[in-house]
Amino acid sequence: MNDLILRAARGEKTERTPVWLMRQAGRILPEYRAVRSSVSGFVELCQTPELAAEVTIQPVDLLGVDAAIIFSDILVIPEAMGLPYEMVEKRGPFFPNTIQSEADLQKIRVADVQSDLGYVLEAIKLTKKELNGRVPLIGFAGAPFTIFCYMIEGQGSKTFSKAKKMFYTNPEFSHQLLQMITDSTIAYLKAQIQAGADMIQIFDSWAGILSPEQYSAFAMPYINQICDAITEVPKTVFAKGAYFAREAIGRSNCNTVGLDWNMDVAESRMLTNGKVLQGNLDPCALYGSNADVEKATKVMLDKFGPDKHIANLGHGVYPDIDPEKVKVFINTVKEYSEKMR
Repeated sequence: MNDLILRAARGEKTERTPVWLMRQAGRILPEYRAVRSSVSGFVELCQTPELAAEVTIQPVDLLGVDAAIIFSDILVIPEAMGLPYEMVEKRGPFFPNTIQSEADLQKIRVADVQSDLGYVLEAIKLTKKELNGRVPLIGFAGAPFTIFCYMIEGQGSKTFSKAKKMFYTNPEFSHQLLQMITDSTIAYLKAQIQAGADMIQIFDSWAGILSPEQYSAFAMPYINQICDAITEVPKTVFAKGAYFAREAIGRSNCNTVGLDWNMDVAESRMLTNGKVLQGNLDPCALYGSNADVEKATKVMLDKFGPDKHIANLGHGVYPDIDPEKVKVFINTVKEYSEKMR
């Protein structure tokens, strides 16, 4: 019924700019926190299809976004490959075991998506049924480099120096692991699409810690493999902090290039080969007054112009942001972008 985001991703003219938020499913919503408190924690919530579907749909009902994004985590891929993780409160993900050697590679496998990730596919099917065509559903996965970081490091890091060290000390091993992650990810995204995902996004959360040369060698080739393999639905690539990679992403087989709030819109238009752009309001702008949020949103929309834009933040919405401010952002996008036509 509302296919704005799909038409925008295909580069078609739309009546207004579509809008959704990264991390919209959860965090800011009291309704999400109520569901999460009914289970042992984040991982159980991800692995319970009925509850994952419920929190996926909440922002559609409560915030009025133009797309749902399946409630899951990028780290389900290493888990499906044989490397389980825990979500530690206030610390983030933690892997009890990591990949450090050729011997460790022998202990993991390319994911068998149907058996290892069936709970995500079930959540997608349930969500599609409940949405009943109201808005499209976005599926997603982490980019191979970002997943590689966690599998080597075992947890979040400011530098991911252990992961980057592998590129210098054992490039062949690094490529082997990256290829296994890529093969798992392609199968996973194809299964998401088969289950009902209408478009997909690749999150390269740690892209900005690499040099342009390393990104060209160890990140972009694997993103290209994924974009080339997924032909069924529109694809977005969001490489946080990788301002130097916009041109390469623009040449890739994706439809939309996600921008963080440090990336200049006019420059990005020039670099990305006419691709649709997504973004890119600074999430911290939503801490301002209603008038401030409205003003910042209008400034952002003026920079992008009326076409080839999917409105979003430049990163995920922060958990302590007032949902009412999020609604101001969403409503301003809807009303102001309609007037821009």
